[in-house]
Amino acid sequence: MTTFSELGLSDLTIQALSRKGFEEPTPIQIKTIPAVLAGESDIVAQAQTGTGKTAAFGLPLLELLEQDARKVQALVLAPTRELAIQVAEEINSLRGGRTVSVTPIYGGQSMEIQLRNLRRGVSVVVGTPGRVLDHLRRGTLDLSSIRFLILDEADEMLNMGFLEDVTEIMEQTAADKRTMLFSATMPPEILRVAKKYMGDYQVIRAASEQLTATQTDQIYFEVSAADKFEALCRIIDMEEDFYGLVFTRTKVDADAVSQRLMERGYDADTLHGDMSQSLREKILAKFKKRLARILVATDVAARGIDVHDLTHVINFDLPHDPEAYVHRVGRTGRAGKEGIAITFITPSEYRRLQFISKQAKTDIRKARLPKVSDVIQMKKERIRAELAAIVATEPELEFLGMAQELLEQSKPRETLAALLQHMFQEELDASNYREIEDAFVVDKKGKTRLFVTQGRKDGLTPKRLLTFLDENCRIPSRKVWDIQIMETFAFVSLPFQEAEKVLSMFNRKGKDGGFVFTKAKGRPTPPPVRK
Repeated sequence: MTTFSELGLSDLTIQALSRKGFEEPTPIQIKTIPAVLAGESDIVAQAQTGTGKTAAFGLPLLELLEQDARKVQALVLAPTRELAIQVAEEINSLRGGRTVSVTPIYGGQSMEIQLRNLRRGVSVVVGTPGRVLDHLRRGTLDLSSIRFLILDEADEMLNMGFLEDVTEIMEQTAADKRTMLFSATMPPEILRVAKKYMGDYQVIRAASEQLTATQTDQIYFEVSAADKFEALCRIIDMEEDFYGLVFTRTKVDADAVSQRLMERGYDADTLHGDMSQSLREKILAKFKKRLARILVATDVAARGIDVHDLTHVINFDLPHDPEAYVHRVGRTGRAGKEGIAITFITPSEYRRLQFISKQAKTDIRKARLPKVSDVIQMKKERIRAELAAIVATEPELEFLGMAQELLEQSKPRETLAALLQHMFQEELDASNYREIEDAFVVDKKGKTRLFVTQGRKDGLTPKRLLTFLDENCRIPSRKVWDIQIMETFAFVSLPFQEAEKVLSMFNRKGKDGGFVFTKAKGRPTPPPVRK
């Protein structure tokens, strides 16, 4: 297993990665980071979305930039404002203690804020082509001395019609810069850009696996982040012989979940990259012998665990990318047996789940989380079955004699009830479980479903609705969820505060193209995730 420290990164960067819980590099990071650190050539890298491309160029970029420099040293171009914000936040989170400033610039954000940040001096600008061009034409952004230019999701920029904007920007950058182009696909237009505007470039391709999930029943539950642990306990208790892996995003979360499980009396253990090899082998051997029936692990374990007959794989946290999902799910449903893979998502993660489902070419069906009464009823049925099995073994004469004495001294029904209460009262106590609120309850942290008085016959499309909300209400598309366009009307879900803004601004007929928004009846229920 390759580690981040083997890629030539500094201790400062390794510490930043450790704080974020990153444990092993992805294939594109393994190939790209050393090439950027060691070489002088430009780079054309092909890798699918969600494979860690931001860290692949962001980590070596931070190593090579001058600190405390009040000038733009690197420009990252991204096709959408959402990606620009995401990339800027990711690079910022990897800085460690470095005095390197990163700022996103994109349409829809206050120009004054961007001008103020640029005047203050920034090291890395992450921007959309249109807004970068605005600043270049205003003379508020100088790219004549940048050292690095990164084109992220180059094929998407091409598909969105940004080719002319991108080439105009490239022509205004320093001639001796290093250029890195990242793209999921390599159409001829991308290669023509590389040949025309890049010097000698090195082509890097991450080996892409055919993403296919195993013969596993894949389910997702929508719960709030605070209710995930309670949901996990219900799933475990509904299974008569639970034997499974629980995946968390970071090692800190893995330790926390495992500790809480053990405090509740479950046979649980933890596995992550901070452990020595000997300790990991010891924990894994214990799990294989079923001395621990629940193993809480990070993704570092997904590629290395070879355990048969798992009943469940549970994604306590939604993985970052489709590959991680497939590797996790692949731990169950082996040797011709059907396993169960369960994923917990919050409402805001629904879109990412759709993306994972599409890329993994699999169906992930929505299911109802077991109620407390369901769990208690299941436990009662097990107790009945266990008692029937005990009776079938014909108890020893000593116990038959004691039973006869008890029945002679008290009523049979009350005697049996007392024994059951003594043995199982705590296990059957419903107060052991906490109520789980509907993830779609409308509160300030939830979402509101809106009814729109236009539909397909009015020319309404998801893109038009997204554009309308962005331009008129400053609501970015990442906050818009579950658009459904009908013939004469539509539905859309928004965070509570954004929904209130829309309702206050556009609830009068005839205003702004005839749009009228009202609160929809019922709760937003997304359609099943399909490939």
